[in-house]
Amino acid sequence: MRSAVLSRAALVAAATALAACRVAPPAPERAPAIPERRAAAYPAGWRFATGAPAAFAERAMIASNAPLASAAGVEILRRGGNAVDAAVAVGFALVPTWPAAGNIGGGGYMVIRMADGRTAALDYREVAPLAATRDMYVDANGDVTEESVVGHRSVGVPGAVAGMAEALAKYGTMSLAEVMAPAIRLAEEGFVADSGLHRSLGGSAGLIARFAGAGLFLPGGRALEPGARLVQPELARTLRAIASKGPAAFYRGEVADTLVAEMRRGGGIITKEDLARYRPEWREPIRSTYRGHTLLAMPPSSSGGVTMTETLNVLETYDSLPAFGSAAYAHLLASAYQRAFIDRNAKLGDPAFVKVPLAELTSKAYARTLRATIDPARATPTAELGGAMREGMNTTHYSVVDARGNAVATTTTLNNSFGSGVWVQGGGYFLNDEMDDFAARPGKPNMFGLVQGEQNAIAPGKRMLSAMSPTIVLDPAGQLLLVVGAAGGPTIITGTSQVILNVVDHRMSLADAMRAPRVHHQALPDSLTYEEGGLSPAAMDSLRAMGHALRPVRALVNVNAVMRVKGGYEGVSEPRASGGAAGY
Repeated sequence: MRSAVLSRAALVAAATALAACRVAPPAPERAPAIPERRAAAYPAGWRFATGAPAAFAERAMIASNAPLASAAGVEILRRGGNAVDAAVAVGFALVPTWPAAGNIGGGGYMVIRMADGRTAALDYREVAPLAATRDMYVDANGDVTEESVVGHRSVGVPGAVAGMAEALAKYGTMSLAEVMAPAIRLAEEGFVADSGLHRSLGGSAGLIARFAGAGLFLPGGRALEPGARLVQPELARTLRAIASKGPAAFYRGEVADTLVAEMRRGGGIITKEDLARYRPEWREPIRSTYRGHTLLAMPPSSSGGVTMTETLNVLETYDSLPAFGSAAYAHLLASAYQRAFIDRNAKLGDPAFVKVPLAELTSKAYARTLRATIDPARATPTAELGGAMREGMNTTHYSVVDARGNAVATTTTLNNSFGSGVWVQGGGYFLNDEMDDFAARPGKPNMFGLVQGEQNAIAPGKRMLSAMSPTIVLDPAGQLLLVVGAAGGPTIITGTSQVILNVVDHRMSLADAMRAPRVHHQALPDSLTYEEGGLSPAAMDSLRAMGHALRPVRALVNVNAVMRVKGGYEGVSEPRASGGAAGY
């Protein structure tokens, strides 16, 4: 029997391989597979240059927001595990290394494509506690309170542990104890904090300081400094209990006891009955096509697959897309996204509670009716079309491909950075604030001026709608091409789809596709959001003349992707954030 405790040397070796991948220059034999890639053309003044190298490996590749988590996955692959084994290892390793979003106190989605052609989608989204009520976050004046985003009452019943264990049981080849060993070691023995962890802690210091996690992550009232060693003994004990006793430890055993005790301390409403009742759901992936490629995407309770499919179907009605970076291109993307997000708001929700017109929204015929409403010379005001939703902005995605060609796209979240801020005392982990993803006041503007739909109203046991979009793309020959997904609330949908467009339509290399400037439109607020420097002055003038309100931001969306190329795989972690791609 193999030991469940892996050596420190194995992790060091995997991390060394990661470092080598990150700095290796591109070589001629690593040129992307047919169709050949084209040189990207970014607007003058854009902060990233074209032609950057990607991490390359001949056999397998992982891209995530935490280099040590990617290395943990590679460790499992080298020991003979498959992509699902590695994906679960990465998921648990993100808990100690990327606590802003990596979690056992939240939930997520996983899209799986095995090399033998089997496909699956696993929904382990959080659910509303049994004591939840439709108007629980509305005060006497009809306003939504802070309780939906901060503190114990904002927490949905976590699904991450059940989901990862379920995926492993059905498609993995290793035990839970084996794949969790790297995460346990990272928590128990500690690791050296990097600048990415420091920045994420500093950005949410005000939230963390309100709860018990401050003592660990904000020593002396300041975010843990780069170079400091982070040891998490409470988390290690929790992970060891899960590794030893399986998900039952989290949902019925000692881990459940600490979570419920934390709820009682802070006035939360999750009970042991809520935890015991939780179940992940296997679903059929949304299978769509775009210019001869096949996309496998996440169905509801995620809105990602439907909204992205609807958008790409609209774009496919055009024989070709306008030049990248042009006003015509930004206008067309914004118009397609705007219409798809309106449907997202009005028609999507947990399929166990509402009827979702999935076939209609993902059909090519419906896309043609939407295309007919797009004026190539004028922006359509959202008031003439409908509304949109708001969602938390801190999530994390990772992409995994193994030596056999099995692929996993996983997106997991606590919702906002560090979720509700609540730190489970004795458990050592943060809890989500996913209840804020429900429509707290259906049909009325929230504090951000956005209208949320009746389909997504709060109900006990219901899954809140998500934008998470883990996606696997097959080339026209049916071979694996791309594993991609993102973090960033509703920008997940637009960011993930634009990397796909950059690869398929613009023939960019993966590195260029990831570094290319992005745009976003979610119907309300009725504006085209763009990255500073990502549109030329001439393009901005033209877009304003068309009627677009332009909103600049420093960066849009956090994507991690792996692509099959000549001789192996390339992996790129988000250049706008921190992370690492590793392979062998």
